[in-house]
Amino acid sequence: MTIRVLMRASAICGLTLALSACGGTSSGKLWPFGSKKDTPPQQAVKAAEEPKEETIWDLFDNKADSNVTVEVNKYLWQASLEVLSFLPIQSVDPFSGVIVTGYGTPPGGGRAYRATVLVQDPALDARSLKLSLESRGGQVSAETVRAVEDAILTRARQLRIRDSKL
Repeated sequence: MTIRVLMRASAICGLTLALSACGGTSSGKLWPFGSKKDTPPQQAVKAAEEPKEETIWDLFDNKADSNVTVEVNKYLWQASLEVLSFLPIQSVDPFSGVIVTGYGTPPGGGRAYRATVLVQDPALDARSLKLSLESRGGQVSAETVRAVEDAILTRARQLRIRDSKL
């Protein structure tokens, strides 16, 4: 019986020591704001100067760096795909806003075109859309490029109006 009591006491002591080891701070300070003499403004300055420790939970934070991420207007993106649907798509990257197509002939047309579209801003604006058209003979006239841009912008506005009526 004394062995059983001794084992139980040592198990309780071991668990207590293990739990107390979890309660300390990484800097070895028991007071979380430095010394007890620090005033709140001094505490804020010290907290701003100290680098933040990263944890595994930081992966799940939604703090995107605006210098790294690019937002794309969904209406311009969808309208570009719809208006240029006669062209075979070679690559799309919705994160950078780039659509690259191969050569294709529009319905009722005789020339083959290929296009590169860049949607570079989340605003539904003409400045957000950059279009480059090319035919097998070289660059296409500015009027043709403008007409295709206008068609994409018009379709994007139609899509936005349709969504707002839901």
